[in-house]
Amino acid sequence: MYRFLAGVVLTLILVVSIFFFFQRKEESEELRLNSAMIQQQINQVGKLIVTEGNFSQIVSYRNTRRNYFDIFAANKKALVVVNAKVTVGYDLREIQTEIDEANRTVRLTYIPPPEINIYPDIEYYDVSQDYFNKFGAEDYNKIKGRVTTMMEEKIKQSNLEENAKERLLSELAKIYILTQSMGWTLTYEESIIDSMEDFNRLQF
Repeated sequence: MYRFLAGVVLTLILVVSIFFFFQRKEESEELRLNSAMIQQQINQVGKLIVTEGNFSQIVSYRNTRRNYFDIFAANKKALVVVNAKVTVGYDLREIQTEIDEANRTVRLTYIPPPEINIYPDIEYYDVSQDYFNKFGAEDYNKIKGRVTTMMEEKIKQSNLEENAKERLLSELAKIYILTQSMGWTLTYEESIIDSMEDFNRLQF
């Protein structure tokens, strides 16, 4: 009788051990599969997204140079018409993530800042210059610098940056939706993202 009971107990222990072994193996395989799918999604997100805009501006440039003890003045002036193409984009290949398999967590550790590029097309009209004060490279550099500053202000007043951020969030949302569907957690700067509202309120 004792041997029979001992045999039954050993059989139960063996069956339970085999069950837990295969269960852990299946969980481990599922974990690796989920991790691979998330990594694949992150890699697919890695691309350049760009929002474009066009701006126009008219700039009046004038410069006066005085000679001979400020007796004589030499002037130069120009009417500058600027048509600029502006792009605001995010290079998502620079996004940095950490995948914590043990805690089923994906951490967004770095989101790149927007890249702003200005491509001005500058045309000069009504150009006049005195003999002792002619247009040179320094003048054109000043005009280009002034144009760039003005375009930067126009960008801030426009919705280009906001539109670019919305496109960025739409790409990152793919990672959020995938982690949620798999029962994983997505975090950014130690904050847990529990809903799309949290996601859309991300500050970066």
